[in-house]
Amino acid sequence: MADQDDEDDYDDDYEDAPGPEFADPGGKSALRAATPDNPRDRPCPTCGAEDVLTREDVALKYQCNDCADRAEQGW
Repeated sequence: MADQDDEDDYDDDYEDAPGPEFADPGGKSALRAATPDNPRDRPCPTCGAEDVLTREDVALKYQCNDCADRAEQGW
């Protein structure tokens, strides 16, 4: 079993680890943040709404937040 100091070190390492930059950190959206290199200029593959996804979102096969919410609610 790890002692408390080891657990604290792990938590610090985890918080400092690079990770995806979310559009809504801490929120329910998995969409990536728009940046100059990753603009929100792609349509949703489900509903066709324009300019709702970034290139990273498309590469991850995501859909817009509205469609994701509907799918999760069983619509």
